[in-house]
Amino acid sequence: MNRLFSDIRLAEIRQDAIRNIVSLRASQDLFDDLTDNPQEWLLAQHIEAEVKPPSYRSHTPVIDRPFEDAVWFNAITWPFKHWQTSRFSDGSFGVWYGSDSMETTIYESVYHWYRGLLSDAGFESESVSIERKAYTVACNAALLDFRPLVQKKYPDLIHKIDYTFAQSIGARIHREGHPGLLTHSARHPKGENYVIFNPAVLSNPRHHSYLTYRLVTQQILIEDALGNTKLTISTNNL
Repeated sequence: MNRLFSDIRLAEIRQDAIRNIVSLRASQDLFDDLTDNPQEWLLAQHIEAEVKPPSYRSHTPVIDRPFEDAVWFNAITWPFKHWQTSRFSDGSFGVWYGSDSMETTIYESVYHWYRGLLSDAGFESESVSIERKAYTVACNAALLDFRPLVQKKYPDLIHKIDYTFAQSIGARIHREGHPGLLTHSARHPKGENYVIFNPAVLSNPRHHSYLTYRLVTQQILIEDALGNTKLTISTNNL
């Protein structure tokens, strides 16, 4: 591990990341009594988003204005308040995960939905669906850049199932107070992930899109808010 950190460089990041979470599509129901056309529901949602007051953007939202903005809580704060075991955490501290693209978040979250939830519950042969919501979140930080080292020197950072090495790295980063890191995705070969340990470097959460994941005959269909299939992933590849 000491050799790994001696090889690390910093990457100055001032760009958006995509955060993809489980979320009921409650806002759509607010407009279904006005029209039967799903496209008009979507238009109404966009108009609602345009006229709503701007999101609260404090770097310490829980201290400054608790419960001020549900978008902030859902898109940024939740993983820092609800610690879970993950690739870079043993569950003793919170980590926020975002991705460079919508496609990367889909491959990452589909894996965890299918392998970590449905398979464990014995539902991998059932017809099941789940609704999700994606946010765009600004990230402004000097992050530890693991990307040049992952594939050739330290492939265990993105091991498919064994998180032991990655969790040891995460424990040190958390202990020493670094804001986060950049790494390649373990689920999407062309994708990259933002792994954030300090919520202060995240800001300006915005609604990106609604998605539905639908498991049908060993395939997972990724649908947009109108029910159009945008991507199909075989469960044999997960």
